[in-house]
Amino acid sequence: MKINFIVAPLFFCSLFASAQSNHLYIDVHHLGAGNVKLEDVAKAHEKDLAIQKKFGVNFLSYWVDEAKGDVYCLSTAPDSAAITKTHADAHGLLPAQTYMVESGQQALLKSGNHFFLDVHNLGAGNVTAKDVAAAHKKDLAVQDKYGVNFINYWVDEKRGTVMCLSQAPDSTAIINTHKDAHGLIPAYVEEVKNGN
Repeated sequence: MKINFIVAPLFFCSLFASAQSNHLYIDVHHLGAGNVKLEDVAKAHEKDLAIQKKFGVNFLSYWVDEAKGDVYCLSTAPDSAAITKTHADAHGLLPAQTYMVESGQQALLKSGNHFFLDVHNLGAGNVTAKDVAAAHKKDLAVQDKYGVNFINYWVDEKRGTVMCLSQAPDSTAIINTHKDAHGLIPAYVEEVKNGN
């Protein structure tokens, strides 16, 4: 009995330490307009999940823009190479970009409305997670005015990229919310389907 009490904490501490050594990433695939459907990505995602442990990756969520053929995958991994290796081994579809990100606070989903990812390219060294948290609070203060529900955001400080996931009636509502809140207009907005 005493051994069980000693081994269990060591096992859980090891799992915790392993999880803490991983980083959060969003990898992006550009497959071309009309070349991808949510159902196809779901099948590829299942293949990723089947082998992800081999490379120390944990895929958390994904979003698909069927019109543009873009796929965004959120995961934790020891490094970006592990994500590329997982995708290569699972189905051969390699990401065009991989961003190491910090996450904001997850909000609840609401019924209705469409999902959107809006991306701000502010330039390397021009944004911090603290700056984005402050801007996000301003978005939350005015989002109801435009019928928007900001769900979460991710920041790559090194590249100066911010990605915001939201629910909204259309992309104009998101742009108007950002404009009203802080004046930072996204480089682009994509309507996406939520893969989870």
